[in-house]
Amino acid sequence: MKLVYCICRKPGLSREEFIRYWAEVHGPIGARIPGLRKLVKSCALPVPGDHRPADFDGMAELWFDDLAAVLAARRSPEWEAATADEANFVDPTRSAYFVSEERQIL
Repeated sequence: MKLVYCICRKPGLSREEFIRYWAEVHGPIGARIPGLRKLVKSCALPVPGDHRPADFDGMAELWFDDLAAVLAARRSPEWEAATADEANFVDPTRSAYFVSEERQIL
């Protein structure tokens, strides 16, 4: 079971500030969520010659054993702390979220 967050940085934050905060402050908070099996963050890279900027500044992927583990994690103080901290670097009006089951194709 995987949760995917596609996020945009909070207005006023530079790309560098966003990346630093996510790695040094928010990442360690999120890593304490109970039942979390794997946590990966990916930051969008500017690509020379692209005619369109990325839709999001980054993506977080959180793996759990099953839906019950996700629901239990959501009730934890660690989840609450991570959610509250998002206000420091994420623009919730320009972010997306979904729960999925990963299916490897290749």
